[in-house]
Amino acid sequence: MGRNRGQGIIIGFLVFVIAVISICTIIFRSYVREFHKVTEKEKYDQYYVMITEDRKPDFWQSVYRGAYERGQAENVYVDLLGEHLSQEYSRSDLMRIAMTSGVDGILVESDESDEMSELIDEAVGRGIPVVTLYGDNTHSARCSFVGVGSYNLGREYGRQVLKLAAAEDTEDPLKVAVLMNAHALNSTQNIVCSGIQDALEQEKLQGSEIQMSLITVDDTNTFSVEESIRDIFMDQTLPDIIICLNELSTTCVYQAVVDYNCVGEIAILGYYDTDTILKAIERNVITATISIDTEQMGAFCVDALQEYYNYGYTSQYFTADVTVIDQSNVEEYLGKQEEAE
Repeated sequence: MGRNRGQGIIIGFLVFVIAVISICTIIFRSYVREFHKVTEKEKYDQYYVMITEDRKPDFWQSVYRGAYERGQAENVYVDLLGEHLSQEYSRSDLMRIAMTSGVDGILVESDESDEMSELIDEAVGRGIPVVTLYGDNTHSARCSFVGVGSYNLGREYGRQVLKLAAAEDTEDPLKVAVLMNAHALNSTQNIVCSGIQDALEQEKLQGSEIQMSLITVDDTNTFSVEESIRDIFMDQTLPDIIICLNELSTTCVYQAVVDYNCVGEIAILGYYDTDTILKAIERNVITATISIDTEQMGAFCVDALQEYYNYGYTSQYFTADVTVIDQSNVEEYLGKQEEAE
């Protein structure tokens, strides 16, 4: 009796999952049909979709803008999949919807999970080339990876730490905390940390001792990130420098420093260049941030798929440019943002 009941629950769950995916596919196919009606006059050569875990942050909106604009130049339509659907779906669901709908190419924020490997391989098996974006899946059949040079990014953070250490007039060890996402299933963070550690060991000549630690941040949602960072500030021993590896952590640490009256006590090395982050640098709350050329990243994704279609192959890696923004050049970047607005 118990076994039959358990089997019934499993079967019911599978039926529910299949039904949800079927409904999603029907909705998206309807959207695709409407897309073809709207764009019939333009007659785009290809239809690519971009799939990310969270489409709302400025980072991903900028990446998409770069992909969309490069697509327009190549007579390709790039869609941020999920943005026009009535409810939120996971990356895995969106991958399945894209495959079933027969898109011409997929740009996906990936990780090293087995599920993502299987989905990418399935898409390639159906004749849909896949470019992994920002996070890679090295065990899959993806045709290219577009991201940042994680090791060099880490070395740049390390140089910024050394710069701060050189300005310290103390013999006490300098405590550096690197915020790591708990649920990130990729090696990018580890490579960044290796770059930081190597820079500290190879380029440090003299000055105070530097102690680097890794702090895990629950990145399930915005609230959990805020809670994890608040726990850091509730501790009696605060780090001297906090290194943030994404936009959300940077913003949350900035807010925490202000809320807990720690401005001037903790140096923040951030990630990305939103208006909030740039203004925090201008106010000397954030010391520096690493700016990623996100629009270039998006454009590279389209370039990779176009090369694949035109020649049957493409480069395995495309790396976007990075720039350090601090007090010396923040006004320039604020000015660019005002012009863009």
